[in-house]
Formats: sequence, C-alpha cells, structure tokens
Amino acid sequence: MVWGILEDKHMDHVPGTVLLADTADVPTEYRAVPRELLKRGRGRNAHIILAPQPSDSPNDPLNWPTWRKDAILTIVGLSAAVVGAYGPMLSPGFVEIAADLDITVNTLSQATAWVILLIGLSLFIFNPIAKKLGRRPVYAISSVIMLTGSVWGAVSQNYGSFLASRIYSGVGMAPYEVLVQCTIADMYFVHERATRIAIWNMFLLCGISGGALIAGYIIEDQGWKWTLIWCGILFGILLPLVIFFVPETAYRRQSWEERLMAARANDSGEESQEKKGAAVEYNEEQTVAPETGIQAEKKDSFFRSLRFYSGVYTETPLWKIFLRPMVIFWYPAVLWAFLLYGATLTWIVVFSVVNAVIFTAPPYNFSISQTGLISLSPFLLSLIGELISGPMNDWVCLWLAKKNRGVYEPEFRLPPIIISFLIGVAGFFGFGATVHYQTHWSGPVICFGLANMSLAFSNASVFGYVIDAHKELSEEAFVAINARNLLTFGLTYFVNDWLARDGVLAVFNVLGTVFVIVNVLTIPLWVYGKRIRGYIARNEALRRFMHED
Repeated sequence: MVWGILEDKHMDHVPGTVLLADTADVPTEYRAVPRELLKRGRGRNAHIILAPQPSDSPNDPLNWPTWRKDAILTIVGLSAAVVGAYGPMLSPGFVEIAADLDITVNTLSQATAWVILLIGLSLFIFNPIAKKLGRRPVYAISSVIMLTGSVWGAVSQNYGSFLASRIYSGVGMAPYEVLVQCTIADMYFVHERATRIAIWNMFLLCGISGGALIAGYIIEDQGWKWTLIWCGILFGILLPLVIFFVPETAYRRQSWEERLMAARANDSGEESQEKKGAAVEYNEEQTVAPETGIQAEKKDSFFRSLRFYSGVYTETPLWKIFLRPMVIFWYPAVLWAFLLYGATLTWIVVFSVVNAVIFTAPPYNFSISQTGLISLSPFLLSLIGELISGPMNDWVCLWLAKKNRGVYEPEFRLPPIIISFLIGVAGFFGFGATVHYQTHWSGPVICFGLANMSLAFSNASVFGYVIDAHKELSEEAFVAINARNLLTFGLTYFVNDWLARDGVLAVFNVLGTVFVIVNVLTIPLWVYGKRIRGYIARNEALRRFMHED
C-alpha cells in the first residue's frame, strides 16, 4: 500500500500500472524486463521509460516529431474552441434575439438545450465510426457539418429554421467533445498527456467564455446573425487545415509487454549488447527495428497520409462498440468522471443560460456588450488554470512515481482535485450569494470565473485518469462521460423557470452542494481505484465483451 492506495490481492500487475521511471529500486515483477529493450524519453526526460512503448514504425503517431503532434493538437484544439463558442455565444443577446424571433427567453434557452441533447446522442453514432474507421473521417465530417450549419443559422428567417440549424450543428459538435482526448492518447506518452489535455481544455473553455465575450459586441454592432457568419468563416478556414494537416492518429500496435516478449524471443545478440544501458532513439532513415532486427514499416508520403480510409482499426462489430459505452459507464472510474466533469460543466453551462436574465435586470442593468464582457473573467481564469494545471499534474505524477520506486499508478492523477474543489466551492456558492445580496458586479463576475477555473484544474485529473486507467477503451469511456449532455439538457431546459421560482441563492446553493458531494467521491477512488482496476481485469465476462476481438 502506497499513500493509502490499496494493492490488488490477486494480480501482480494491474492494468494501468506502469514502470515510468528508470530506477534501480523497482518491484520484483519488473526486474526481469531487459532494460536495454525499453525505449526512453529524450533530453531532460531521458530517465523516463516511455509508456506506452512505441513501435518501430515511422507511421506510429507515438514516433512522430513533437512539433507535428502539437500542430495537429493546435488545429483540432482551435476547432474545439469554435465549437465551444458556438453553443453559448448567443447568451448575451438572449433578450434581443428572443424578441426578434418572437419567442420567450425560456423558449430560446430550450433551443440551447436541444443542441446539447443532440451532442449527447450523436456521440453514440460517431464513436463506433471513429473506433472502426479512424478519427480522421469523423473530424472532416464534423467540420463540414459545422460550416454548413453556421451558414444555415445565419440565413434562417424564423425560429423553426433557426432551431433546426442548431440541432443539425449539434450533431457536428459531438466529435470535438470526445475525439480530441482520444487523439491525445494516440499521440502522446503518459508523462506528456496532462499538459496536452490542459491545452485542449484551454481551447475549449476559452472558446466557451471568449465566444460570449466577443459575441456581445458582434450582436450589438452587427446583429446576432453575424455571430453565426463569423463562425462559418472560422470553420471555412479550419476545414482545409483539418483535411491537409490532421492525418489519422489511430494505430494498431502490440502492447509494450507483447513487444518485449517478442524481442526477448528474437535473437538480437550483438546489437542488444551494443545498445545495453542506452536509450533507443528512432531514426527516420532506419528500416530495421533496433530491438528485434525485424524490417520496419516504410514511412507514408504526405499525400498518402491524406487518405480518408486507411483500413479497419478493430475487428469488433459495430453493435458491440455501440453498446460498450453503456457498460463502461458503470466502471467506477468512468462513473466518477461522469459525475465530477458532468456536474461541473453542466453548472457552468447554467451560467451562460441565466447570465443575460440576471445582469440585464436591476440592479446591474448591463447592456448586451457589457453582459458579454462578463465572460472576460472565466476566459482569463480558465487560461491561467489550464497553464498551471496540465504541467502541475504531469509533475505530480512523475514525482509520485519516483517516490513509488519508479512505478506509476493512474491514481497519481487525482491529488490536484483538491485545488479544483476549493476553487469551485468559492465559485458556485459565491455566485449565488453575491447576486442574492446584490453586491458590486465584480463579486458574481469573479465567482463566475472561479467556477470555470475549477473545471480547468479538474479536467487534467479527470481525463488523464480515465485515459491511463482504461486506455484501450478511452473512446467508449469518453462517450459515457459525455452522456453528461443528457444531464445538461435537462437542467438548461427548465433552469430559468427554477431561477424565477426559487431565486438565485437557492439554485446555486443546490448546485454547490452537488459539486461538493461529487468531489468527495475522489477519496474512495484514490483508496480503492487499483483494486477496482484489478477486479475489472479479472472479470472474464467483461474482458470478452469489452476488449478487442
């Protein structure tokens, strides 16, 4: 037992537990692994044994240069930012837009709820496609839908057409809620993931808050339809970038344990002796695997990397992939992530739905552009939170792994939740109190930002933990987690009526209390998480149904 994490009593090696640091004092079960066959990081990370272990193919995303990986992440991250902005960007002008469409503000907020519902349902369609055929075609389809949906919304002449365009766009928004995390898991090693997850979240959260910030001025100066026109322009720019510079990141490789077994069975004799104790570095020109002496795969040309179909990535039938999220939803790690991420993000969406109602009324009497400026607080605080949370989470994991004799546990992702918990409590309870007691506008605006900052800190832990604990099933896990859209749909559909009936203090006290409860669930996950992973790995029925055929 290390720092309260209970060891599994039935398995020596629990899935998710990896040897991360190259230290002399490691557990007995890892001492039989020939160190000269393990690939390590470079530069200041030269002491880190790479997990997962990359293949020897130049087409393996793990072997791509860092600049290429980061360029791909930037493109899909920018797309996620515009997708994040697309949903709540109209919120500063809800009163004006409702009047223009001859509907009530509550009806308009329900349009946002329908978008969220379609996102949640569409995930169950896109996940099997991405798992079976790869991420690239799904990214392209999503970008096309968002481009055409933005144009449709901009030319709509009535509420029916406007609502249909939003629902259609909701289908295109879905992949950017799931696939970016999977792409990160495809391209980056364990010790790099939290920082990249934080970068993706920075794009997404800054898009959500920054979109409303800019949209307030656009609605006031150009009209609300121009917010959709600008989204169409941005998607028109991003679509070619996705097509030409986001190759397929799904890749079929043996697990590093299988590769090591194959390497030990192969007579690598003199070559292994020459490389003993040294880091194995990949050279793009080499055609022979340094560990095994096996002929390496030829590097794809740029034009070949642009193909939209590059084979099938799993033999598992689509129906089984479709059902897996419903099963993995009940895995304790995934259920915890659904509750923590789902509740926090849903409560933040509530802000975008109610802000126009609260701040355009007395005592604040904000204009549309001033209501949009409220989002400057979450924009800045989310940015600060993401810049800190990702590197901090990776550092905590490496430090704990070093203290744990070089062995990394996915539970090492969880300690930073303490920070997000404290910030979130101040944000959610503080917002309700400051609005109720009519403090200066800076009070609720800062609390709004703190709530977003809390999500920025927790996401690195939530998604990092799920990826590390259930890497093979990360797509299904993220679909299950993003079933939170059904929760968000339900709450945004009636929150304005709830707010009018009970008042902002009561509403946000309830939201804050739920936030506290779901955060406290992190404690039993820290203690029993490894045993739970061991139990799931030993369950033969789950193994047959959930793992690849």
